[in-house]
Amino acid sequence: MAVTTRLTWLQKKILQNHFGDKKFSLLYKASVHGFSTQDLHNRCCNQGPIITVIYSENVVSGVYVEENYQGGTTDSMIIFVLRETEISECKANSYNLFVNYNDNAQYCINLQSGNVLIPPQIAKRLELPPGHQYSFQECEVFRCEDTVDERKIQGLIQLRDQLLLAMRVYKPSGNLVNQVKILLLGPIGAGKSSFFNSVKSVFQGYVSHQALVGDDTTGTSKNYRVYSMKDRINGASLPFVLCDSLGLGEDEEGLCVEDILSLIKGHVSDRYQFNSMKPITSSDVKYIKYPQLKDRIHCAVFVFDINSIEHLSYGMVAKIKRIRREMIKCGMLHVVLLTHVDSMKLITRGDLIDIYSCVPVKLKINAVHRNLGFSVSDILVVSNYSSEWELDAIKDILILSALRKMLWTADDFLEDFPLE
Repeated sequence: MAVTTRLTWLQKKILQNHFGDKKFSLLYKASVHGFSTQDLHNRCCNQGPIITVIYSENVVSGVYVEENYQGGTTDSMIIFVLRETEISECKANSYNLFVNYNDNAQYCINLQSGNVLIPPQIAKRLELPPGHQYSFQECEVFRCEDTVDERKIQGLIQLRDQLLLAMRVYKPSGNLVNQVKILLLGPIGAGKSSFFNSVKSVFQGYVSHQALVGDDTTGTSKNYRVYSMKDRINGASLPFVLCDSLGLGEDEEGLCVEDILSLIKGHVSDRYQFNSMKPITSSDVKYIKYPQLKDRIHCAVFVFDINSIEHLSYGMVAKIKRIRREMIKCGMLHVVLLTHVDSMKLITRGDLIDIYSCVPVKLKINAVHRNLGFSVSDILVVSNYSSEWELDAIKDILILSALRKMLWTADDFLEDFPLE
C-alpha cells in the first residue's frame, strides 16, 4: 500500500512554489516507518535537498535543507511555519536537526518524544507560542528536486520536434482541401490574436507578433483576417490557416451571430471589416455568394481567458450558447481554448508539463463544462507567448498539442461533410 502525505494539495503546492518550484517525493513518514532517528537517517541521508514537515495540533511547520542532507549537523537550513496560504520563515546555520535533547541543543526534532525544541528568538520570529518546546503528531520528510531539469528539458524538446513534424506532414482528411481553416472566436482580450502569434512563433523558431494584440475594451481585431503561415524549414505553406475575428460582446455588441454563421459557411472574404450593427449581406463586395469547401470553416475554436471564465456575464453566456446551438444545427464542430494558464495563482512553469492534472486547472475546465456545456475532452489549455523573447519547449508543446486537437476536429468535420 502506497504511503501518502498528510499535506493537502494546497499546502504541498504552496511549499513547492515557495522553495523554488520543487517536486516533492515522500521518503519518510514517522507513523509508518517508525519514530526513530536511525530509521529517518536510513531513508533520507544522501538523497539530496530535503524538506521536513511536522504536524502539530494547530500548526504545520518544518525545515528545508538546501544542500544534500547527510545527517548530523546541517550548515544551512530554513525553518518555516505554514498558516493557511502564508509562510513565515527564518534562516538558521549549523543546527542538528534530529538529536536527543541536551544542554547545547538549539533547534531540533526529537522523534522519540514527539517534541520540537526551538530557540526563543526563532519562535518569536515565526510567531510560535512562547515556550521551549512543543509537541507534534506526525513527521514527514520529502526529497526536493527541480521540476524542470536539463534531462527533462531534452525530452521535452524531442517531443516538441515530433509534434512539429506531425503538423508539417499533416494532410486534411481525404485531401478534400489543401488547408484546414480554423476560426477563433471569443471575448475581447481572450487571446485569439496571441494564439495565432504563438503558433507562428513555434513554426518560425522565434517569437513573432504579426497579429496586433491589445487588452483594451475595444480589442484590436476589427477585420476578418485569414492568416496563412510558412514552414521555416522549406518555405512551403503549412496545411492550415487561422482565422481571427472581431471579439464577442454582450447582446448586440461585438461580432454578431449572423456574421459568425456567414463565416462558418464561407461567405466572408479575407479583410472584411465587421460592423456589429450591420451583418454582412450578399450585396457586400466581400461577400462570397457561392463558397466552395475550401472557403468554409472546418473547425471553430472558442477562446477564453482561463482566469475570467467564471466571471462571464449572463449576456455573454447566453450569446455563446446561442452560437453553439446554431453551430450544431449546421454541423460545425468546435472546441474550447483556455489561455493565460501561466498567470493563474500557484501555477509554475513546471506545472505546464502536466497541466491537465493540476487541481486549479481541472476546476476551471469543469466550470467551462458546467456553465457553457462544452465536453471536457474538447477543452484545451495553452500558455501563449506575450512578453517572452525566447521560445520555451514546454509552452511549444501545449500550443502544438492544442493545434493537433483542432486539426483532428477538422478531420472529423470533413469526413462527415456531405460532398454533394
